[in-house]
Amino acid sequence: MSPEFLLYVITGFIAQIIDGALGMAYGVTASSLLLALGLPPASASATVHAAECFTTGASAISHRAFGNVNTLLFKRLLIPGIIGAILGAYILSNFPGDALKPYVAAYLLIMGGVIIYRAYRKVATREVTTHLIPLGFIGALMDAMGGGGWGPIVASTLIARGNETRFTIGSVNAAEFFVTLSASLTFILTLGLSNWQIIVGLALGGLVAAPIGAWACTRIPVKPFMIFVGLLVILLSVRTIALFFHWV
Repeated sequence: MSPEFLLYVITGFIAQIIDGALGMAYGVTASSLLLALGLPPASASATVHAAECFTTGASAISHRAFGNVNTLLFKRLLIPGIIGAILGAYILSNFPGDALKPYVAAYLLIMGGVIIYRAYRKVATREVTTHLIPLGFIGALMDAMGGGGWGPIVASTLIARGNETRFTIGSVNAAEFFVTLSASLTFILTLGLSNWQIIVGLALGGLVAAPIGAWACTRIPVKPFMIFVGLLVILLSVRTIALFFHWV
């Protein structure tokens, strides 16, 4: 096992622990590493989505086993998510998607603040049932074009609107498998597939971490959980903006 391969395994493990427990950041974490290693955005996104076909499948099964999935929410996000993933992967295969990053990051920055604000407010949790179709479509579109974003966009928005944290994360993770599979198949048809060592490393680490992340989702207290989610979204958004404008 080479040091590079071990790095990919560790990255996949950490990324999936975060994603399984918080409903976000596998793609963002893994894509950041691949971009830092010099892969172009389309190749990085294609590689991450190929690995996520394995990790999101394991995560979906784990969340279902721990009772974290709201079936109605899952179904409402599924079809628009698949359509958005296919379209986003096709666009990225033919056009540069980096120009959209600061706008997505600015939106997520606001959503992170809203989540932290809600954590300190005693507002009754409600089941969100409106505007789920455009949310699923936009989240998957941005995810495919940016190499990550389904969780930060969809999960953050639902939590900020009052949806129960545990079922938001479980349902969003369950739908993510189909979103990722759709994007990955589109990338394979348009770009082909390479970087097998990276894919296997990321997938292996993610498969080990998937049940641990799903278990953590059922055990972490809601208030500190939401604060951590909000801070994570803010930090990732600030980093994306800083990198885009070459501030760091």
